[in-house]
Amino acid sequence: MTFSVRPLTDTFGVEVENIDISGPLSATEFKQVQELWHQHELLLFRNQTLVETDMIEFSRRFGELEIHVREEWLSDDNPEILMVTNVKKNGQSVGALEDAEVGWHYDQIYLARPAVGSLLSSVKLPPDGGSTYFADMSTAYETLPTHLREAIDGRSAVQSYSAFNQSYSTETNDTQTKKTQDVEHPIVRTHPFTGRKSLYICPGMSIKIIGLPEDESKQVLEECFAWSIKPEFVYQHDWQLGDSLLWDNACTMHRRDPFDGDQFQRIMKRTTILPPVKMAVPF
Repeated sequence: MTFSVRPLTDTFGVEVENIDISGPLSATEFKQVQELWHQHELLLFRNQTLVETDMIEFSRRFGELEIHVREEWLSDDNPEILMVTNVKKNGQSVGALEDAEVGWHYDQIYLARPAVGSLLSSVKLPPDGGSTYFADMSTAYETLPTHLREAIDGRSAVQSYSAFNQSYSTETNDTQTKKTQDVEHPIVRTHPFTGRKSLYICPGMSIKIIGLPEDESKQVLEECFAWSIKPEFVYQHDWQLGDSLLWDNACTMHRRDPFDGDQFQRIMKRTTILPPVKMAVPF
């Protein structure tokens, strides 16, 4: 079977039509999906009816799955599933990123072995859905102005989960903090599978360029951030029940709009795909 696709933007992202990812895909069918993912960076699957084990089985075909460091937000039944929700039990959050705005970020950019993919599925939505936006960081890099290319050439940046939590989430406990110390990654990431280069920085977690004075580092980062979220590089996804999004975490960053969490519940479930160990930092 050859799946039909519908472009989501001019540069990246497609909706894959006539596919049920809850069922067993043949080796040929899966290879087609994998090639679409590498080519388009963001895949939308609509009208899916997925249980957690479906998400896990589908995601695991792309690579090893991460068990998120925030164990308090993992599914009770399957630790490979991260709950992204404003639901509370006994006054405690059962998931990440409740109902406020979540700024631009790469999943797990703060780890030594950063994620290469994420699959997010909608389970329960508020009326407005809580839109999610994705930025095409490959095209952003390829069109980057010369002065910015020269400023970041060969340089690395500090990535901080603590900085993200201070702005958008909650602090980690002592054990989690030890596992999520600041790390340095090259600003330009070479994709482990396609070889395409992309900007690998994000406003939520990239706090300093190594080797530049603080004021110059801040200016270069802010210019790169502003460039990478120009409208021509961004896709806005308005969620519907049954949607699942698979995005490439090596070359797309994302953010979320806030929603009325006092009135409505939003339940999303996510798996996180790791690169092979030998490609853990594929720069």
